[in-house]
Amino acid sequence: MHKHLPDYQHLLLDPAELERRLADGEPAIKVFREALEDGDAMIQGLFREGTPARVLVPERARLIDQLLIRAWNRLLPDTDNGSVALVAVGGYGRGELHPGSDIDIMILLAGGCDGELAEGVEQFLMFLWDIGLEVGHSVRSIDDCVTEAKADITVATNLMESRLLAGPQGLYQRMKESTGPTRAWPSRQFFEAKLAEQEARHLKYHDTAYNLEPNIKESPGGLRDIHMVGWVAKRHFGAETLHDLVKKDFLTESEYQDLVAGENFLWDIRFALHIHAGRREDRLIFDHQTDLAKQFGYADQEHTLAVEQLMQRYFRTVMELSRLNEMLLQLFQEAILYSDDHEPPQLINKRFQVRKGFIEVTHPNVLRRYPFALLEVFLLMQQRPELKGVRASTIRLIRDHRHLIDGRFRKDLRARSLFMEILKQPQGITHELRRMHRYGVLGRYLPAFGAITGRMQYDLFHVYTVDSHTLFVVRNLRRFALARHADELPFCHTIMQRLPKPELLYIAGLFHDIAKGRGGDHSELGARDAYQFCIEHGLSQYDARFVSWLVEKHLLMSMTAQRKDISDPEVINAFSEQLGDRNRLDYLYLLTVADIRATNPGLWNSWKDSLLLELYTAANRALRRGLEHPMDTQELVRETQQQARRRLKVKGLHHMTVKSIWQHFTDDYFLRYSAEEITWHTEAIARSKPSDLPLVLLDSHSARGGTELFVYADDRENLFALTVAAIDQLNLNIQDARIITTEDGHTLDSYLVLENGGQPVHEPWRKEEIVRRLREGLTQSELHAPSRRPVPRQLRHFSIETEVNFAQDEANGRTALELLTSDRPGLLARVGYAFARLGIRLQNAKIATIGARAEDVFFITDEENRPIRNPAHFQRIQETLLEVLEEQQDLVERANGL
Repeated sequence: MHKHLPDYQHLLLDPAELERRLADGEPAIKVFREALEDGDAMIQGLFREGTPARVLVPERARLIDQLLIRAWNRLLPDTDNGSVALVAVGGYGRGELHPGSDIDIMILLAGGCDGELAEGVEQFLMFLWDIGLEVGHSVRSIDDCVTEAKADITVATNLMESRLLAGPQGLYQRMKESTGPTRAWPSRQFFEAKLAEQEARHLKYHDTAYNLEPNIKESPGGLRDIHMVGWVAKRHFGAETLHDLVKKDFLTESEYQDLVAGENFLWDIRFALHIHAGRREDRLIFDHQTDLAKQFGYADQEHTLAVEQLMQRYFRTVMELSRLNEMLLQLFQEAILYSDDHEPPQLINKRFQVRKGFIEVTHPNVLRRYPFALLEVFLLMQQRPELKGVRASTIRLIRDHRHLIDGRFRKDLRARSLFMEILKQPQGITHELRRMHRYGVLGRYLPAFGAITGRMQYDLFHVYTVDSHTLFVVRNLRRFALARHADELPFCHTIMQRLPKPELLYIAGLFHDIAKGRGGDHSELGARDAYQFCIEHGLSQYDARFVSWLVEKHLLMSMTAQRKDISDPEVINAFSEQLGDRNRLDYLYLLTVADIRATNPGLWNSWKDSLLLELYTAANRALRRGLEHPMDTQELVRETQQQARRRLKVKGLHHMTVKSIWQHFTDDYFLRYSAEEITWHTEAIARSKPSDLPLVLLDSHSARGGTELFVYADDRENLFALTVAAIDQLNLNIQDARIITTEDGHTLDSYLVLENGGQPVHEPWRKEEIVRRLREGLTQSELHAPSRRPVPRQLRHFSIETEVNFAQDEANGRTALELLTSDRPGLLARVGYAFARLGIRLQNAKIATIGARAEDVFFITDEENRPIRNPAHFQRIQETLLEVLEEQQDLVERANGL
């Protein structure tokens, strides 16, 4: 479906030379294979020299045509009797072949396939494999084609796109007529099935094209969406090229040029991907992104990496293609599904009306005369949920009038009021913000949002572009408010019901990352943008400052929960002082949960849920008590002990037994464990014998969200290193660690772990295995260097320089060691090994992984439980950690070919 392009065949294949070599008796397989290799090498060379894929893709199809036809004529010379034909189908049928594309062919039969014909077909197919072509093939009669096409729309589509390569035209034409719209899949059914197919495909990719490693063919806005338009155009309207849609008034010339430009860019990316991977590869994965950015001429800039520039262009391209796809399918829907609906339009107001269930302008000049209607249409969509969508002609008008959204428009009180009304509606907020984004209105109304459109962040933490992530945050906030989603996060739903102004939360969600990529602190810059927006849109000074505070502090709660010891009353008091009241705590908690859940589908788990809830509960308690009356350590210890004693009494433990066990426990233990956990530990210790040590307990339903492993053992050197090494060998991921030693030399250590998939341990056999192997590991007499584990593919592409920082935790008599490094399998096992070599005792740990970056904090002392203060000691610790971690980093770099 492309216009005529320059002819490169004389460079790719010399038919006379091929025939000469065959006539001279050279082996046919050798001659054809070398012709194929030379042709492909020439194509790849032309691409590297700057010839675009739009030229080379059809040329490669023509090269394969030439080879297949010659091979067919050599091996099946007597097929002119009308009994068999060679047909190209699918993408090859369209005349489109990238370097690694499937070469799909069909052997079309007039009758049966036996005897010499069967032998000839088999020899032909074997010959294609022998010369290096990976061919997908089918052998079908016309009846087979009809049966398969009726049963499977994919087969019907492939046959619709077929081309005759060799054999009788009459046989091929009978197949086309037999599988055409009058015989199989009439236009209406074909369109409905293809539309459902696209919706299912988009859903598979979370309805967004903006994943960190997008599939350029199957994701929304990808090449398959362009194919979808072409299929329907050909099936229903008889369009042979996309330009035919201009002649039929479905596309303007400008829209056609946008569509072709987008397709050409995706073709260039796909062509380069296939060459770089050496095979078919449609995922733009980390392995290729950086090299492709360099190949396409991008260079790192002050605030933007070359790869981020390439990906931003990609994401903006697929966004534009998604808009065109939506508009065209809407036009097709009206023409195919609603052509018989002659009901007169229903007037909404003087600017809009409803026709065939879709909203449309009452006159083509409406948007020019009333620019504010560019926002009004989305408000009307919210207020009328029965509407099917926006009529395609109106979508086109919205796109054509986006330029009216300028500085004057943004100052228009009507526009500002409409935007705020959209955010205050009881339904449809997420749908209409996304629609505004697709139509290019949101980025025009909020220029800062337009700047982050398509912007990726080259890490594993953010798996969506900034604009897509932002709209996911707003969606999550909306789901908290809706009763039908209450079972997802009931506590969030409960809090959301008591918010006095939920629209303030939506504004904070829209602005929390809006300053990404500008340089500087995006939280502070975004807070200023949010404040200005609120003032301009009529919010009070109080509300404007509150939204600005939310944006500025949107990372406060997650960083406090993941990087500080939230069992420490001083940490809770300091956090609560930054909040000031429960209202701010409620808003910040909901924004934090929505943000994390929208960052990466794999990032949210039961542990993070529990961790944030624990911080919320502790802060709420401190705020309820009053910031002028902070709870001190001794009061909290007494309260926790009282609760645990009551529980232990119910379980039948005498208070003197409990006292004898607790007499050597430090206050730190009662601060860092809940009454439920203390009850669990104490009961197990009371019922154990000295021969049971090391005692290993496992709770797969821990209130902390995950599987909790508790270790009670005689304290000894290297115990932490032995423990984390054993946990590492079990392929468990440590989320949190609490390390405590009693005054009489026993450990009270716990590790919160999850399986590799992010879920707690459930299977009974797995629980038994973990307890058994952990006990075995703790009884080892020697500590061995951790074994090297394979590095996951995605982690190989993020090399983060290791940093080791020290600070004194004076209140608790220990030193805080902050480790920033690349995340990798077995990281904690290596840290434990380094601590063992250095004679360091671990008192507590906060484990946090942000994408490919590990940000762990270890609270340590020397062998005599004293804080470490000597600079020379700091130097030795840093050198040892770098040594053991660099050994593993070498493995990462070798795996990445560096």
